[in-house]
Amino acid sequence: MKVKRDKWLNQFSEWYQYIIENAGLIDYRYPIKGCGVWLPYGFKIRKNVLSIIRRLLDETGHEEVLFPLMITSEMLSKESEHVKSFENQVFWVTHAGEKELNEKLALRPTSETAIAPMLKLWVRSHADLPKKIYQIVSVFRYETKATRPLIRMREITTFKEAHTFHESLEDAERQINEAVEIYKKFFDSLGIPYLISKRPEWDKFAGASYSIAFDTILPDGRTLQIGTIHNLNQNFSKAFEITFEKRDGTRDFVWQTCYGISERVIASLIAVHGDDHGLVLPPKVAPIQVVIIPIPYKGYEEDVNRKCINARDQLKNANIRVVEDFREKLTPGSKFFEWELKGVPVRVEIGPQDVKNKTVTLVRRDTLERIIVGDNVFVENVLKIFDDIEENLRRRALEFQLSRVYRAKSVEEIIGMLSKGIFVFEVEWCGKDECGLMLEEKTNLNVLGIPIDKSLDDKEEKRCIVCGEKAKLMIRLAKSY
Repeated sequence: MKVKRDKWLNQFSEWYQYIIENAGLIDYRYPIKGCGVWLPYGFKIRKNVLSIIRRLLDETGHEEVLFPLMITSEMLSKESEHVKSFENQVFWVTHAGEKELNEKLALRPTSETAIAPMLKLWVRSHADLPKKIYQIVSVFRYETKATRPLIRMREITTFKEAHTFHESLEDAERQINEAVEIYKKFFDSLGIPYLISKRPEWDKFAGASYSIAFDTILPDGRTLQIGTIHNLNQNFSKAFEITFEKRDGTRDFVWQTCYGISERVIASLIAVHGDDHGLVLPPKVAPIQVVIIPIPYKGYEEDVNRKCINARDQLKNANIRVVEDFREKLTPGSKFFEWELKGVPVRVEIGPQDVKNKTVTLVRRDTLERIIVGDNVFVENVLKIFDDIEENLRRRALEFQLSRVYRAKSVEEIIGMLSKGIFVFEVEWCGKDECGLMLEEKTNLNVLGIPIDKSLDDKEEKRCIVCGEKAKLMIRLAKSY
């Protein structure tokens, strides 16, 4: 059976909504707009994804913490540039029962201003640095644009934010590089391809000296921001007067970085790997890695079921997450449909012929290829298929992304390619903000920023596609979520 991706590619919005509603991930019928309930299957995917980022952070010396949900209005307003960017999105607590509070409290939109006053108590000297902490929490932002499951929410339930503190700019820059490598490993492990760009000045995180972002391209050709990294310099430490004693006995303000991801990672996992049959999950994050389905035939029921149970036990002994589907009221075809929708990586089919021939039939979710293997090599074949699936998903997703990025030579060429469904471009740029902003205005696209993994070819002189002056940089722009 051949995998189809027509709906996935051409009707992505409808496809995505169908998967969210029918694959058992999240129920968005909760009576507050932009909020949803994680269902057991979706929550297990979330848990498995978070276990990867937790491991990567723990291995690099980060320690997990948990800060309170509420922030005083005084704390939130300490860093003026920062609060301006969030003030229209903040949810405020103004009453306790019927009593009006003396000072209103914000539900955290992000935690820089919550962490800063505590850091002032914790850091006294260079001996206390570097300090690297992270938390995975809910944050709240009053999104005024149309909300979309896992992509644009008012309660972001899977907000991983890391915050680091250093004694020098050089050490903070090293931390930025480490954060980039952590995110590369994280997204690579999920098979999610990415573009890494240094955001333009007009789109950097409020309070940062610069921002770096990871974007991926969804089936409709639009980019989705899936991770951000910010060098906060000394902006917050100066606002909150966080100083430390340096090695030479003088005092200085600490240097900070922060970096975050959200459930957009899970949205991109759903989007980049799916097909018309449903989810296609990498085995490492699939709640169920193997489903065993008996193929009934009169007179062979006991033998088939016995072999299914034996296969289940072998897989469990190999630490594989497996279930057997013995539901009698459903046909095998109905079961195939359900488990394909849920993205289970491998299906094991066992019927009378498998009993007679001492074989099992394996079906790969990514290709729907059927493979008959002997009982004696059953488990090792399943493990090999896991590796093959993850490699195939990674390769397929990267090939799709590469096909959706276009190197344009003029604004007119960009406009022409937009009509062909290409929405991500790389162009030559002089480096002036006014040309970047004019490029956004002329194309109705967003500047993603300067690629940090690419540079201009110096063999021939390049010209800015807006003003015609000598180009100093390459810049990316895209139609974005």
